[in-house]
Amino acid sequence: MGIKQLFQVISEEAPEAVKNGEIKNHFGRKVAIDASMSIYSFLIAVRSEGQQLMSDTGETTSHLMGMFYRTLRMVDNGIKPLFVFDGAPPKLKSGELAKRFARKNEAKEQHEEAKETGTAEEVERFSRRTVRVTREHNQECQRLLKLMGIPYIVAPTEAEAQCAVLARAGKVYAAASEDMDTLCFNAPILLRHLTFSEQRKEPIQEIHLEKALEGLHMEREQFIDMCILLGCDYVDPVPKIGPNTALKLIREHGTLEKVVEAIENDPKKKYVMPEDWPYQDARELFLNPDVRSADDPECDFKWEAPDVEGLVQFLVHEKGFNEDRVRNSAQRLTKTTKVAQQARMEGFFKPIPKTEEEKASLKRKHDEKVAESKKRKKEDAKTKKDTKSKVHGAA
Repeated sequence: MGIKQLFQVISEEAPEAVKNGEIKNHFGRKVAIDASMSIYSFLIAVRSEGQQLMSDTGETTSHLMGMFYRTLRMVDNGIKPLFVFDGAPPKLKSGELAKRFARKNEAKEQHEEAKETGTAEEVERFSRRTVRVTREHNQECQRLLKLMGIPYIVAPTEAEAQCAVLARAGKVYAAASEDMDTLCFNAPILLRHLTFSEQRKEPIQEIHLEKALEGLHMEREQFIDMCILLGCDYVDPVPKIGPNTALKLIREHGTLEKVVEAIENDPKKKYVMPEDWPYQDARELFLNPDVRSADDPECDFKWEAPDVEGLVQFLVHEKGFNEDRVRNSAQRLTKTTKVAQQARMEGFFKPIPKTEEEKASLKRKHDEKVAESKKRKKEDAKTKKDTKSKVHGAA
């Protein structure tokens, strides 16, 4: 699930933290990718006539199709991907997982009912809601990556946390995931949409944590507290608290402890805290997740030449892929591993730290830009409201 509406908060309050660009802009970079999130998106998106792709024997192949061709797209654009798989989930996440399981079961029932009485659109909608990543999906993708010569590791717990460790240590340029909670784990740079298909024409979002914190005027601990208040995988959300309120409460009170105290002591009882709300445990999971250190032997990655015949055996003979396409793709992979990659200029230069005067000037310009953006939105909303009133009045 990630953090509810966090991207909205950052893009509105810290627009300098977000950059949109093309995939080719990341040539020469190593990127740690949240594998489980990617596989889930492949199972949802890689379909034919609304249904997951299947082999002749009735086995799902959407995850393999997505993993193979979208990884190939990254490699073609000069990116060196490294995939990180989820390990055992933290105990605090069990409640969220139970809710997801219940929603999946409900969706299965609705899907079966839709097949009997619903439209094609309803069948497809409920079908997507039943999707979950299984152990077999993970194992097959790991086998595929090994045959492609692409490194992967299994994290002790959360993949996003392990990706963040690798990015923080400089082993990779960024962590890639659709889950915004990757920033809570202290990933300096988060890439989103990296594993999307080219047909979607979605720009690659690049979110810089340091600039986000500067724009929000927060320390990392406050940022995590705001994210917990927005709603995360570890605790239930607080009813009626949206992004603007969460931001306001953290800015006003400084910590979740003081926010909770203020809410509980509010005579108007505007908000009600959920029972058994272990926000301190959630904060600890973000601050000190169970991860491998970047210098662990398992984090010594190598990108190797693909096993062409192994890929043909697995994808063509076992899973029914087109042999010509698999062989041509494997040749592209082989060619890429033989060509020395051009180094990026950023590898030779280190940024010069800003002076306090420069920081103050940037903060002032940022605040002016945010204020102007909010003013423009209010004016647009007022204009829209006035126009609607005139239309109703004329009617």
